[in-house]
Amino acid sequence: MKTTIRKATVEDRKIVASLAIQMWKSHTMEELAQKFYDYLNKESSIVFLAMSGESAVGFAQCGLRYDYVEGTDSSPVGYLEGIFVAEGYRKRGLAKNMLEACQQWAKEQGCKEFASDCELVNEDSIEFHLKMNFEEANRIICFAKKLIE
Repeated sequence: MKTTIRKATVEDRKIVASLAIQMWKSHTMEELAQKFYDYLNKESSIVFLAMSGESAVGFAQCGLRYDYVEGTDSSPVGYLEGIFVAEGYRKRGLAKNMLEACQQWAKEQGCKEFASDCELVNEDSIEFHLKMNFEEANRIICFAKKLIE
């Protein structure tokens, strides 16, 4: 079946959330649906869906970042916030096609650079980014603690 890439709408928020929950398992469907509702209502962000017929089989979430982005010199920077393709649809170029849609959108918003990140242990994501011609800008470990009185 032919696959296509299309822009997600606010009405697609639950569909996007059902894909995102497979990647971000620490959230609930309700949290993600709300997050994507908010995200899709911003002019500075966009979500693309990979469609196989009438079924969504992947998504890419990107936005504009105006604060400092590691490894970049300009502002705003297009930023890939998340990308996911369902298991049975991987290795078909869908992630690449969604990334290209995100990058084109960022160019249309006036961006000269595009960036992303992933966790140090996510070898699949690191491999994808390198294959898509991203260059590693830095490796960091972030720390946090609660301040209790």
